[in-house]
Amino acid sequence: MTRFSTRRTFLRATGGTALALGLTTGPLPDAHATAADEFGDLRAKWRALMLGTGFSPTTEPFKSRLAELGARAAAYRSTMVPAVGSLWPELVWADPEPDADQESYGYSQRMTDSFSRLSVMAQAYCQQGTGLTGNAALAADIVAGLDHVYAGIYNEGQTRFGNFYSWQIGAPQALLDVCVLMHDQLSATRIVNYCRAVDHFVPDSAVASYTGTSTGANRVDLCRVLILRGIVGGSSAKIALGRNALSPVFPYVTSGDGLYADGSFIQHTSVPYAGTYGAVMLGGLGSLLALLAGSSWTVTDPNRQIVFDAVENAWAPFLYNGLVMDGVSGRGVSRGVHADDPKQVQVDDHLRGHGILSAIVLLGRGASAAENARWRGLVKGWLQRDYYSPLLSDPWLSLAGLASLKSVVDDASVAPLAEPTGHRLFPSMARATHRRPRWAASISMASKRITYYETGNGENLRGWHTGSGMLYWWGDSYANGQYSDAFWPTVDPYRLPGTTNSRKVLADGAGGDWGAAKPDVNWVGGATDGNRAAIGQYLRGPQSTLTAKKSWFCLDDSVVCLGAGIKCTDGTGVESVIENRNLGRGGVHALTVDGTVKPVSHPWSQTLTGATWAHIAGMGGYVFPGGATVKGLREERTGKWSDINRGMAGTPITRRYLTLYADHGTDPSDASYAYLLMPGVSTAQTAARAADTGWLQILANTDSQQGVRVPSLGFTGVNFWFGGAVGTLTASAPCAVMISEKGDGTAVICVSDPMRMQTGLTLTWNRAVASVISKPSTVTAAVTGASLSLAFGDLSGTFGATQKITVALG
Repeated sequence: MTRFSTRRTFLRATGGTALALGLTTGPLPDAHATAADEFGDLRAKWRALMLGTGFSPTTEPFKSRLAELGARAAAYRSTMVPAVGSLWPELVWADPEPDADQESYGYSQRMTDSFSRLSVMAQAYCQQGTGLTGNAALAADIVAGLDHVYAGIYNEGQTRFGNFYSWQIGAPQALLDVCVLMHDQLSATRIVNYCRAVDHFVPDSAVASYTGTSTGANRVDLCRVLILRGIVGGSSAKIALGRNALSPVFPYVTSGDGLYADGSFIQHTSVPYAGTYGAVMLGGLGSLLALLAGSSWTVTDPNRQIVFDAVENAWAPFLYNGLVMDGVSGRGVSRGVHADDPKQVQVDDHLRGHGILSAIVLLGRGASAAENARWRGLVKGWLQRDYYSPLLSDPWLSLAGLASLKSVVDDASVAPLAEPTGHRLFPSMARATHRRPRWAASISMASKRITYYETGNGENLRGWHTGSGMLYWWGDSYANGQYSDAFWPTVDPYRLPGTTNSRKVLADGAGGDWGAAKPDVNWVGGATDGNRAAIGQYLRGPQSTLTAKKSWFCLDDSVVCLGAGIKCTDGTGVESVIENRNLGRGGVHALTVDGTVKPVSHPWSQTLTGATWAHIAGMGGYVFPGGATVKGLREERTGKWSDINRGMAGTPITRRYLTLYADHGTDPSDASYAYLLMPGVSTAQTAARAADTGWLQILANTDSQQGVRVPSLGFTGVNFWFGGAVGTLTASAPCAVMISEKGDGTAVICVSDPMRMQTGLTLTWNRAVASVISKPSTVTAAVTGASLSLAFGDLSGTFGATQKITVALG
């Protein structure tokens, strides 16, 4: 067993928890119970939520999964040796000197893992087809195990040490799940004892205020504990407390943890976390809403609609062909192959995505019929297009989740929906997604509000530069395994695609735990009309003197990437990474530069002087306006998951990489770069774009402004770092501007205050404008004629949101 298990390990082990919960559209036990047996009906309902319904235990893939469950339970049972300080020899929970250091975190987690193993045994006892169904001896061992952990550590006399999560969420959730599954085998005295222990570690005061570790996903987890405690112990008051304590989770927040109106989801104060903590919250809410529906404790808070809206506002933008984008999964990206996984199954963005899809299906049971139908169509489309990680081969999804998603795929009445397209900007978490019909991209940034990366509990030790402008992209039928196939333990962490970095050596976990590493910058964000965007990041390198201005202009078939004002005095080299493709174990993928195919051997490196375009076979193209000096590199890199996460496997892994980067040299004083990323295009299309020198006009690429114009698209985008004049635009203060001129004689002008500091702004567009068709209340004056002058009032309270003005052109 690992020294540090993870939330994900626990979720898989319990099989019916927040990330993995799901069930079919078949009936659940009747929730309209009489007062006398309502607790019993709720236990039956939770049991169905945990174990799943509507599948045959004698058909695949369920037959094999049930047999595997039985084998795991049998293995746990055979190795269970009750002793002082442990139930299994490798899970010693007796901390000789309890404190808050890393070691005591490990001890408290081993207690949780002990309950989790008992939960696996209980599931094998209750499920059909495990080979242990209804086994009396197994039931006796489960009960004996509960008694031993209760007597040894998880009891009302124990002082908490280590990680709060183990005591208040991980352990009690697993314990209460077992109590539901084994209720008929537990004496009244045992139930009283176990409930007393839960009350000791999770008192009513745990949800008295919406602060600290009682917010967002953690609050939903705590509510689950309270509600299940009430159901197991027959306490209406506990159920009501847990239900009522969900209410602070629903409303939008403007700082700290939770959902934001712009679709952002934050946990740990400064970490974008829709992919993991947000998934836990989504699944947890779905399960609790389904559990309490129709009971005396039905959740009726009207603000729950905010969570329903968030399915497409906050989660769908980061789901693509079954995967969830790593830029919103925090330290979860380092949880690849667990040290305690005998099959060496790698957890990746696709498996995390499947868990979210099952949570969406579950949440749909409490939403409107229209919402439920649309979500099922989205889920079916995502799953059908997930060729990289087919649903039926997912080894981490619970039986309940697998049954839930398979029922959607098999439902002939559900039509699969296409991937949503368009641009979404998430100012509150410094993220953006750009989705086109055949590809999708995502940008990860950092500011004084949003961390570069999160490390903690020995996880994600080298994610330092993920917030330095990392540009992820995926194709609809290609390149979906880029970040899935052992990318994080094998990639050069100083050469993440899209980033500008100093090669200064950083220590593991540099900057501090739980998102402590944040740059002291405000200008991070952009403006979008929902289809295209102008995005910028004032970059300060983590624990470095590096500063740079980075911009991305997201267009119909490409992303224009500019960098300027790149300065550093670290005494090390500085690089801007154009691309770093993971080619897998033996991938080749020819690189063509200006019509010449480069060597495919590994290793290979070459300085490509005066390059105007490059193309990676099966991936896409890169255009360098005006020519550029680019370095190309092929290499095989070997790493271990334990290099980036102390709880993961230490088996060496090797992957091939093809890297393109701009080398700015040691301590540059004013370096720059410019290139176009064109996912999915052919060699000929790349060459044609490079030859069309008038397609893109770079209006500015300096430390003060960055801007481009694409006449054929009617697009102009400018990031004013200090105000000033660029092309036909003049701004009185820092702002982001994006203009789309339409074929119908109108134009949409999008303006934002990424700094959230402007109390006034004037923007002038030197273009004839006949009239203003629509404008937000932030526009205090608009003068039309030979040019357009827009005066904005106080923008500091707009949270970086785009202000959209529509005009009729003169």
